[in-house]
Amino acid sequence: MQQLEERDTYTPTDIPHIRSNCDLALNREETLSVPDLKTSSNNSDAALTAKGYAGQDSRVSAVYILNMRGQPLMPTTPRKARILLKEDKAKVIKRTPFTIQLKYATGETKQEITLGIDSGYENIGLSAITNKKEVYSADIKLRTDLVKLNSERRQYRRARRNRNTWYRKPRFLNRKKPEGWLAPSIQHKLDSHIKLINKEKEILPITKINVEVAAFDIQKIKNPEISGLGYQNGVKKDSWNTREYVLHRDNHTCQACHGKSKDPILETHHINSRQIGGNAPDNLLTLCHTCHERVSKGKLKLDVKLPTGFKPETFMSTVRWKLVDMLRYTGNVVNHTYGYITKSNRIALGLEKSHSTDAFVIAGGTIQERSSSSFLIQQVRKCNRKLFKGDRSHLKNTAPRLILGFQRFDKVLWNNIECFVFGRRKAGYFDLRQLDGTKVHASAKAKDITLLQSANTFLIEPLRWGTLLHTLKSAVSVTPAPHGGL
Repeated sequence: MQQLEERDTYTPTDIPHIRSNCDLALNREETLSVPDLKTSSNNSDAALTAKGYAGQDSRVSAVYILNMRGQPLMPTTPRKARILLKEDKAKVIKRTPFTIQLKYATGETKQEITLGIDSGYENIGLSAITNKKEVYSADIKLRTDLVKLNSERRQYRRARRNRNTWYRKPRFLNRKKPEGWLAPSIQHKLDSHIKLINKEKEILPITKINVEVAAFDIQKIKNPEISGLGYQNGVKKDSWNTREYVLHRDNHTCQACHGKSKDPILETHHINSRQIGGNAPDNLLTLCHTCHERVSKGKLKLDVKLPTGFKPETFMSTVRWKLVDMLRYTGNVVNHTYGYITKSNRIALGLEKSHSTDAFVIAGGTIQERSSSSFLIQQVRKCNRKLFKGDRSHLKNTAPRLILGFQRFDKVLWNNIECFVFGRRKAGYFDLRQLDGTKVHASAKAKDITLLQSANTFLIEPLRWGTLLHTLKSAVSVTPAPHGGL
């Protein structure tokens, strides 16, 4: 065994030993993170440290362990993992979060780990805690482009079927939605929650899951004073259709020129495109034909407030129990809580608002030591199979999937900075960025970058807490959702 150089570190001797997952060299779960730890200089940077952040100490606070059968054990310290790797008693399985697998049989005594889930429409918070400390923390940003992409696909499908190239008998009346059917965009987000939880269970022996659920009264959000018959008497009562209501609401007057164009033809305009905004009255505006033409051609910009809609509230009300039932169906011990309880407990503990912090509170965290680092995860699309690109899909999409061995969303190393490929060119130049939006290089050469991890639907990078809080304030919407957790 290669002898390690002398280290300047403080190792506590007055705390009891707790039986964990490995032999005596790994049975000190209390020392998952020791402040001011100076590791030996002959360690492997690729195995134990992240080389990014321009000289910052990005050392991981915990290393996750799998047994010989690939089942998760209790996490250990980087120092103990380094010893196992040098003695060839373990092998590296995953880089981020750093995970190793033992090559020998060992004891598998485990502690109780509770996973807290701050579920949401665009953002998810995850936190796993033991009785003494937090062993995993992550903030996840989900995709928000599914509604638009599905609408585009529907448009192309209908155009194709209405052309004279249809060669089989039309089938319109044989489609039946199965029981429990959800809209594709909502089903995708629900599946993303389950996928993230399963990924967590791959590296930690989760014993219990706590989920935050919520139900929203959208009419009450619009009108706090509504009650009784008011729920039956909506805004469109006594109107023949939505268009008539919008014209009546706007006093049959163009909301752009206010009648100055003298055009008698009035039309309803979608503030957000119908693809993503729908036909709700809040998304419709009365315009005369003249102004509508100018808006459609981009010659006139409307000075109106964009409607926010209630998609997050609808999503949470729809899937709140489906998520709990799906987790219980797969054999998990699941408890649920509510947003107002989470907010009350977080304020009582004096913690700053973030999705991972809410997940920590949901998991039952109180006096547990918080993890010194967290993970930022961004969900991206796996493939782009469009044959054409451009605003009107008139440009042929000829870009290959791989360019000099690199593809979009690959994790690479450039100038000792870990980043992701967000754009590529045929000539071999790449647009490199980090998940918080920081631009690393707009045109990096292929010979200057090194592949660290192939593209995945969930991009992940470790963050220190100071960096994490700054990232959340800048990258995640600072406007709180009605229940404070979406």
